[in-house]
Amino acid sequence: MNKEKRTQIFTRLRNENPKPRTELKYNSTFELLISVILSAQATDVSVNKATEKLYAVANTPEQIFALGVPGLKKFIKTIGLFNTKAVNVIKTCEMLIEQHDSVVPDQRELLEALPGVGRKTANVVLNTAFRQIAMAVDTHIFRVSNRTGIAPGKNVLEVERRLIKLVPEEFLLDAHHWLILQGRYICLARKPRCGACVIEDLCEFRKKVYE
Repeated sequence: MNKEKRTQIFTRLRNENPKPRTELKYNSTFELLISVILSAQATDVSVNKATEKLYAVANTPEQIFALGVPGLKKFIKTIGLFNTKAVNVIKTCEMLIEQHDSVVPDQRELLEALPGVGRKTANVVLNTAFRQIAMAVDTHIFRVSNRTGIAPGKNVLEVERRLIKLVPEEFLLDAHHWLILQGRYICLARKPRCGACVIEDLCEFRKKVYE
């Protein structure tokens, strides 16, 4: 796929959704961090339902740390892997308090040092909260990048690096959101909704990747 076609693709996606946002609900960088940690192998809908109640009671590192693991579990028990996530969130809150004055850091290496924060989670926070160029490649972005031909790769890290390199600069800050929404609602895994896709005529469908 050439640069001109990628430019056309992202121009259309931007026209459809000029100001894309994460579907996680949050009111602070800290809330975003916790929500993203909780969203691993879980839907944004399930996370939002849990955090709506959690953040009404505790939405700072000190307040969530004070809940302890048992107290936090009561709020997030409907989310997959909640036992492990509760431990990680409490440890993350402790580290934020002790090492960062309760402020979420804006550097990748510091974010990834937090329990439960991997590269994808760090990328989401860096891009969404701090507006840094970062590409959080989840299953949706991996699928869309390969299937359309925008940035095919054999693994998520390869796709991430190719997206950073190949997406035209003017679209880089928001490309992550457009691609996630495309994969979540249009370019579905089993039955892509090609007829409802605004980039259907530009897509270089890569069926063999999924055979």
